[in-house]
Amino acid sequence: MNETYVECLVKHETNVAIRFLKYLVYALTAIIGLFSLLTNFLLGFIAAIALGVGAYFLNLYTDIEYEYLYVDREISIDRIMARSKRKKVASFDVEKMEIMAPINSYHLDDYRNRQIKPSDYSSGVAKQPDRRYVFFYEGQKKVILEPSADFVKAVHNVAPRKVFTD
Repeated sequence: MNETYVECLVKHETNVAIRFLKYLVYALTAIIGLFSLLTNFLLGFIAAIALGVGAYFLNLYTDIEYEYLYVDREISIDRIMARSKRKKVASFDVEKMEIMAPINSYHLDDYRNRQIKPSDYSSGVAKQPDRRYVFFYEGQKKVILEPSADFVKAVHNVAPRKVFTD
């Protein structure tokens, strides 16, 4: 059996405002918790517990990584939240993929006018050089990824007319 397996992990970058909010909630939880313990204030203790629960969920939904798996002509994308919870987000068959190319490629010129909301599973930041790729799936989905060179090579070996590396 000839099976190809490639795995790629990408950390989603959070913006500065959300990162500031996360640390603000941590600080407020600690301050209100210490204040309520020192003054024996029950309402402050309840507020500290509520802020602690909020901080947990804020951390869970801001510390996100995406894992791309390519196994035997199928691309699978998982979302890993706070390095503790894993959720399968999407699965794509390479045979049904229309095109895969770098995000600024001229090969995507025919696809730019499509009114499809993109699903962004990349880091969310345009770095230099931009390593993000776009692929269109069954004419209904536009997916943005940030795969490694090995991942792109593995998909290119299966569908050489659909995958462009410019």
